[in-house]
Amino acid sequence: MSHDRFFRREMSRRDFLWLSGIAGAGVVLPQLSGCATDPITGQQVLVGLSEQDEIALDRKQSPQQFSADYGAIQDPELNRYVNDVELSLAKNTHRPEVPYSARVVNANYINAYTFPGGSMACTRGILLELDSEDELAALLGHETGHVNARHSAKQAGRGMIAQAGAMAVNVAVAMSDYRGAAPLANIASQVGASALLAGYSRADERQADALGLDYMTRAGYNPDGMVDLMDMLRSQNKSQPSMLQTMFSSHPMSDERYATAQREATDAYGSFRGNKLKRERYMDNTARLRRIAPAVQAQQEGESLMAKKSLDEAESRFAQSLKLAPDDYCGNVLMGKCLLAQKQYADADRHFARASEIYPGEGQAMYQRGVSKLALGRGPEALAAFNAYDKVLPGNPTTLFLKGVAYETMQDRRAASQHYAAYIRSGNKDAQAQFAYQRLQAWGAVKK
Repeated sequence: MSHDRFFRREMSRRDFLWLSGIAGAGVVLPQLSGCATDPITGQQVLVGLSEQDEIALDRKQSPQQFSADYGAIQDPELNRYVNDVELSLAKNTHRPEVPYSARVVNANYINAYTFPGGSMACTRGILLELDSEDELAALLGHETGHVNARHSAKQAGRGMIAQAGAMAVNVAVAMSDYRGAAPLANIASQVGASALLAGYSRADERQADALGLDYMTRAGYNPDGMVDLMDMLRSQNKSQPSMLQTMFSSHPMSDERYATAQREATDAYGSFRGNKLKRERYMDNTARLRRIAPAVQAQQEGESLMAKKSLDEAESRFAQSLKLAPDDYCGNVLMGKCLLAQKQYADADRHFARASEIYPGEGQAMYQRGVSKLALGRGPEALAAFNAYDKVLPGNPTTLFLKGVAYETMQDRRAASQHYAAYIRSGNKDAQAQFAYQRLQAWGAVKK
């Protein structure tokens, strides 16, 4: 496709979708590290990442993913509560020295995930489906199990064997929208939408379940919390399978896992079943979130409709959600994305501006506003938005390309060339890199 028209003020739908479908940057991985001791079994195993590598990658990648999921929820008390539950589990683990932290992110899909250095997130979508702190402890305990068993590092080690010593780490793209709604990536870019999140094997999941059950009972929770969590996930998968596709793509679910949780709760951990389930405390701490549950549900419906390209209906659902919760950051960003897809650029820009007012300093609205400014032909304003985003979330190479686009709309070929060249040097080989290279050729910066 020729992109000459791309730089005109009026873009075709195809051109704009090409722009707005740009995803986040790839991950630059460190050298793999060889053998280490399994903290659970004490045996020597081949791993691909050292503990220092895991923490470094965590600190580099987790902020991008949290922003892709619309940032940590603007409820400090709820975030503190969830983090406190995680810390109560962490001190009973095999690796208590890991810098564990947990937060709730604004995404609506049902999921929880962890980075290898202990940075965890639960989506607000999954918190609305839980009924007790014991279920929350089971959820976080499971993620803590992945960290303690160093499953990401072992994935890399298996890749070393498969690739005869070459660097290879199995990763799964964790989108901020439902996996079943992957076409959303072609409608509006997800900021930093890929992250180093392992696609765990069923054996890894079983081990994480076992460790999570152990950690939660050591912390005083009722093992029925794990059984109830598994039951909820099974039920949701039957009634709303698209809501759980992201979770099940990285956390394979089966009836066997539910049956195992039931058996272990009764047999190995039966003595803990007398512990009172902490339902009231959970309900108290999630009360503010539950008050906007109807708005979250409307957004979930809108995202599903966007995936089906039913944009008018999706816009209606997002409008409904904003009537219920006008100051919801995620709702405003989603409405902006939906309007972008319908080429209503000025209206989209207003929603992104509103989102930035609601949640100053959160990166995704800044990034999306840069895209809407480009669509409106306002290169300097787009550049300012991408610069602001870079200050909040540095290291996303895609902004190099978009800044190049902004400079080109401003007729500054020198600055555009510098940014296009930097994007190519970042290692990307996608359509944007090809376009950047063609521009550099056309301008005589590289030989044809």
